[in-house]
Amino acid sequence: MTAVSLGVPSIPAKPLAPRRKSRQIMVGNVPVGGDAPVSVQSMTTTLTADVNATLQQIAQLTAAGCQIVR
Repeated sequence: MTAVSLGVPSIPAKPLAPRRKSRQIMVGNVPVGGDAPVSVQSMTTTLTADVNATLQQIAQLTAAGCQIVR
């Protein structure tokens, strides 16, 4: 089998500018910023007046691995 090049460089590209240092904050129990890992977040698309549908969507997002729901 022959390897196929996907165009991905083998050596990471040099950053254009150094990242600025950010401070870490907590969103509930989830750390955001600083050296915290990237967190998965999403927003609901239901009408917030429809409480049952919104709670169902939040449960589905949580089951899919979402850590912050707005």
